[in-house]
Amino acid sequence: MAKIVLLSGSVRRDSLNAAVLRTVRRLVHERPGPVPGGHDVAVLEAGRLPLYDGDLEQSGGTAVVEESKDLVRDADALFISTPSYNGEMPGALKNALDWLSRPSGDSPLAGLTVAVLSASPGARGALDAQPALTGVLARCGAHVVDHEPVAIGNAHELRRADGEFTEPSVVAALGGLVDATLAALPRPAVAHR
Repeated sequence: MAKIVLLSGSVRRDSLNAAVLRTVRRLVHERPGPVPGGHDVAVLEAGRLPLYDGDLEQSGGTAVVEESKDLVRDADALFISTPSYNGEMPGALKNALDWLSRPSGDSPLAGLTVAVLSASPGARGALDAQPALTGVLARCGAHVVDHEPVAIGNAHELRRADGEFTEPSVVAALGGLVDATLAALPRPAVAHR
């Protein structure tokens, strides 16, 4: 069973990116796992983390910071969906990545398989926020999934039900990214007899 963490760059209650990740969650659960029971999916909420502060880190951080790091450290993959704020990822997402990048040399992002996607009411689907996000992830040593960009434009106009996207083109794009991400996970070692 793969452990998957979902992280939205938006902290809004009715966020389009949270809806994207709820759709990803459903698609992940629909995929067969290596063992019966499918996959374990958890959500990391960027808005719960305090602003990054080196003094706070040196004093041991906070319980929510440590819980967030442990959640990512135990994950096999991380899906990040981001809006674009002035052409970049939001501050809350950058702040979460700053915390997860620490301490230097022991980041839970290092070596982690990460899928990047975006959504917005704009026609480009926040595509302009993805390069900076993938750049930060690369600096943290994460393995960004090699896949054509998934950027959901005009997302507020697309069909949704129960907080998830139902638009066939969106579901197909997200399904392709889910499949590419699961295929990119390191395979467990096979015991030799």
